[in-house]
Amino acid sequence: MKNTFYNKEQRRIRALWRILIQGGLFLLGLTLISTVLGVIAMLIMAATGQADLELLLNQEALMGALMSLGGGWFFALIGVGTVVVIVLTFLLAGWLLDRRKFTEFGFHFSRQWWLDLGFGLVLGAVLMMMIFLIELAAGWITIAGTMRTSGSSFLSGWLAMLVGFICVGIYEEMLFRGYHLRNIVEGLNWKKLGPRSALWIGYILSSSIFGLAHATNPNATWISTLNLVLAGLFLGLGFVLTGELAIPIGLHITWNFFQGNIFGFPVSGSRSGTSLISIQQGGPDLLTGGAFGPEAGLVGILAILVGSALTILYVRKTRGEVRLRTELAEYQKPVIKAAIHPEIMVNE
Repeated sequence: MKNTFYNKEQRRIRALWRILIQGGLFLLGLTLISTVLGVIAMLIMAATGQADLELLLNQEALMGALMSLGGGWFFALIGVGTVVVIVLTFLLAGWLLDRRKFTEFGFHFSRQWWLDLGFGLVLGAVLMMMIFLIELAAGWITIAGTMRTSGSSFLSGWLAMLVGFICVGIYEEMLFRGYHLRNIVEGLNWKKLGPRSALWIGYILSSSIFGLAHATNPNATWISTLNLVLAGLFLGLGFVLTGELAIPIGLHITWNFFQGNIFGFPVSGSRSGTSLISIQQGGPDLLTGGAFGPEAGLVGILAILVGSALTILYVRKTRGEVRLRTELAEYQKPVIKAAIHPEIMVNE
């Protein structure tokens, strides 16, 4: 009878349990971070006579208090803490659960990896500029000003949001693509499906999880959730075509930052207090995405399609071919050197 918890051949627990355990460790780490930051916020508020013990019992209100006290730098601090947590859980899960090195999650650093990261960064910026110019030309937005800030310093708030969105791009891609997608496709790589079908199913499932994870964002609708599933497919495209997280991370960072802090759009339903250009949104919500931002509109879908085509062309140019990296579905047992004869490599 098949063991539903442990894979004897691979000598590790099965994919579903790996995902659940890593997810539990990640949530535990986030809880610890929010608690520490909550205590800091309470101390600051107590010093200014604004202490409210109910904040410790309401995480949403607590995060709001953190943002109001520290502006973008609390967002950046939360982001840095989350990156630390996800890296630690990857190291721990890789050692105890996945039995793979950290690099195998999509971080085979090389000259090509960094070139891919640069491509992703440029692509996200160009696509958001395209959205801005289309809406501006159509009269759906008007420029209300420049260097908008809710704090005392535009540059400080702007840099804080940049740090925050760099962190978001790293930890969301590590979680949804580097861990979820990789483990889902390995878990689905059955004899009847094969690695190619497993990769397609895992690609769609992980993108759906990504969309649903944003379903409770401010101003979210079922349309925005479906569009974010498409955005998940777009972000994951670079991973399934290269096996690396460089393109998705770069794309995610500049897509968010240019959307919210250069052109002043809402980012997945949330508006930043700091942006280089301040806009007033008009036009039909179906096209522009309305209060949720371009990701919920047809203009956002257009950018996704253009970006997908450019990603495919880039991969063809740099790799000489475009193919699904089916090896993502095929687990390779760790290889170690023999103790007596280092030149001999053996499987564990």
